[in-house]
Amino acid sequence: MEDAPWTKFALPVLLLFTSFLWFVLRKPSANLPPGPRPWPIVGNLLQLGRNTHAELANLARTYGPLLSLRLGTQLAVVASSPAAAAEILKTHDRVLSARYVPQTFRNKIYTGNSLAWALECDDHWKELRAVCHTELFTTKTLDRQAQMREEKVSEMVKSLLENQQGKAVNIAELAFKTVFDILGNAIFSRDVYNLADKEGNFGGLKDNISRMMELGIAPNLSDFYPILAGLDVQGLYREALAFDKKIYDVWDGLIRERKETPHDSKHDFLDMLLSAGFSDPQLKALFLDMFVAGAETSTSTIEWTVSELIKNPQVMRRVKDELELVVSKQINGENTVRDSHLVHLSYLQAGIKETHRLHPPVPLLLPRVALDGCEVMNYKIPKGCRVFVNVWAIGRDSETWKEPLKFSPERFLESNIDYRRNNFEFTPFGAGRRICPGLPLASRVVQLIVASLIHNFEWSLPNGEEPSELSMDEKFGLTLVREQPLLLIPKPRV
Repeated sequence: MEDAPWTKFALPVLLLFTSFLWFVLRKPSANLPPGPRPWPIVGNLLQLGRNTHAELANLARTYGPLLSLRLGTQLAVVASSPAAAAEILKTHDRVLSARYVPQTFRNKIYTGNSLAWALECDDHWKELRAVCHTELFTTKTLDRQAQMREEKVSEMVKSLLENQQGKAVNIAELAFKTVFDILGNAIFSRDVYNLADKEGNFGGLKDNISRMMELGIAPNLSDFYPILAGLDVQGLYREALAFDKKIYDVWDGLIRERKETPHDSKHDFLDMLLSAGFSDPQLKALFLDMFVAGAETSTSTIEWTVSELIKNPQVMRRVKDELELVVSKQINGENTVRDSHLVHLSYLQAGIKETHRLHPPVPLLLPRVALDGCEVMNYKIPKGCRVFVNVWAIGRDSETWKEPLKFSPERFLESNIDYRRNNFEFTPFGAGRRICPGLPLASRVVQLIVASLIHNFEWSLPNGEEPSELSMDEKFGLTLVREQPLLLIPKPRV
C-alpha cells in the first residue's frame, strides 16, 4: 500500500518547525560582529539578493568591516576590509583554515582527496600541496612546458584567422577551450576539450565539469538547514554524484591507459604524480580541482581583462604599444607572443592585476569554517561559524583605493603590491594556507592568451556599438562572470 501523498512532506515540515523553535528559543551568542536582524527560519537569506557579493558590500557600509549573518540556521561572518582580511587569512589562519564544503560537493571520495575542498589542512592535504609546489608548479616545470602553451595559443589564433573573420566571437568560449587544452596537455599530454565521455559524447568532459559548477552554486536548502542534508530535498547531491562519476570515468580511462603504456617523455603532471605513488582517488580529485578551478577562473579573468581594455581605449593603446615594442625585438623576425616575453610586459601585468582588483575570480573566496572559537577585531567567532572574505568589496573600498571604480593599471605600476606579499587589500587568490597553489601556471596562461588576442587582432563590438556602451554587469557565482558574454569581432592586424 502506497503512503499518503502528504507523508513525503511531513518530515521536512517537522524539521523546519524544529528549526523555527530553535530560532525562537536559542540564546544569542555574546559579542558577535554586528549585522542585520535575522528573520525567523530564513535568517538573512532574503537580504543577500542576486549579486550576493555586492549586497554584502552594501551591508558592510552599514554594519562595519566584520559583520555576522544568519543563513537559515547557520551563522556566517563576512570580512570586508584589509584589516579584517588580515586577521582571518594571517593572524588566525590556523584556526580559520578549515573549509566549508557545500553539501552538493560532500562526496567523501572527492573531499577526502581534494586540495580546494579538503575539510581540513591535514597531513594528506599538506603532502599533496607540497607535491604541487615542488613538482607541478615550479619555474622549471612551467618553463619546460612553455612551448606547449605557445602551440595551444597559436592554434587559438589560427582558428580566428581561418574561421572567424567578420564574425562575432564569444571570448569566454574561445578562452575556455584554450585553457582547457593547455591543462589537458600539461597533465595528460593531450587535448581534452573534445574528449568523449563514457557514453561517447564528444565534449562530454567539458560539459560535465560545467554542470558540476552549476550544481555547486545552486542554492541548496541543505547548506542553510543541515538537518535536511540527509534528505537531499532538491536532489542536487544525487545529481552531482552522477556527474562526478562521469568525470571520474574519463580520468580512470586516462590513468589506466598511462599505466598500461607509460609515457616516454616523463614530462607531464600525470607521470610525476604516478612516480610519486599517489593513488587513483587522489589523482582524480586533484584533476577535478585543476580543471574546475583552473579553467573557470582563468577564463573569467581573460574575459574581464579584454572587456576592460575594450571599455578603456587609452589603456588598450598602451598595451598594444608595449606588445609591439617587446615582441618586435625578436631576432628571428617572427611576430608571435612567446612565454619568454611575459616577464617584459609590465603594463599588461598591471592591467591584469587591475582586473583582479575590480573583478576577482572568486569574489568571496572559498568559504572557511572555524575549527575553534577565536576573536577577530575584538568580536567572537564561534566554533563551526562559516567565514567569508569579500575580496570584491575590499578591491572597491574607497578608503583603500583612490578612485576605486576607475580601471587604472598605473596604480600597480606605481606600487609593489602583489599576489603573494601579504597585501591584504589585494588577495584575489586568497592568502595563508589556502592560497591558490596553481597561481604560477594561471598567471602565465592568462597573460599569454590576453597578449596574443590583443597583439594579433583589432577588436570591435558588434552592430557598431561604442566601447563606452559596453555593459560591465556581473553575474555572481563561485566565479564572477559577465552578465552578458563578451562578443567581439576580430580583425587581423596588418
